[in-house]
Amino acid sequence: MRAMGEFVRVEVSDQIATIRLDRPKMNALNGQLQQELGEAARLVDADAAVQAVIIYGGERVFAAGADIKEMADRSYAYMIEHSKVLADSLTAISRIGKPVIAAISGYALGGGCELALSADFRVAGESARLGQPEIQLGLIPGAGGTQRLTRLIGPAKAKDLIFSGRHVGAAEALALGLIDKVVADDQVYTAALEWAATFVGGPTLAVRAAKQAVDLGAEVNLDTALEIERQLFAGLFATEDAKAGMRAFIDKTRPKFTGD
Repeated sequence: MRAMGEFVRVEVSDQIATIRLDRPKMNALNGQLQQELGEAARLVDADAAVQAVIIYGGERVFAAGADIKEMADRSYAYMIEHSKVLADSLTAISRIGKPVIAAISGYALGGGCELALSADFRVAGESARLGQPEIQLGLIPGAGGTQRLTRLIGPAKAKDLIFSGRHVGAAEALALGLIDKVVADDQVYTAALEWAATFVGGPTLAVRAAKQAVDLGAEVNLDTALEIERQLFAGLFATEDAKAGMRAFIDKTRPKFTGD
């Protein structure tokens, strides 16, 4: 499958989908790119042949944030309605029911950092720079930065980055827990592919259920989260994959999962 937008394209190889941002020079997230990003997320989520997803901005930059020139003259009335496009597109990324890896080269700032936060995992090059600099424009992050960042690294560390607007390098981002792996700059996409490949051939319905249990459970109290987990766990007993997995365990063979 190969799907093309003007600024976002989706390419699938070996059951791994790459959502590729391509809006020179810095992949600024203008309105059209935001819409195409949401469409790409929904496309790969619905494709049963896709078992893992990579978000990639290319060798030079991941995404340097929203298009400030586009936003500069916007009114409150306009933004209260249209800011939802970016928020919804990143929510669509976060709700892809498959492992999603952000492959970060260069800058991931503002909306670009929020896009990376929407993934399950983040691998970055040694020269990568991440941050939420909106405060320097008299703004705050508006597409998940105050929420996903806080849930990922904790409120005090998130406030430090958000209140200051400072950029952090890959080493500090790794120490903060903002990213999961640092590699050489020219190995970012390769490392993401290798990571994504570890999910191919797995029980896709169980992976989707596990992602739902973790993500939904994080938003509610423990008793509700445990009930969500229990229901998803029980539901998997209706799948052929669960039968195949348990039978293979008993027979001491390797399971073959079909996604059924």
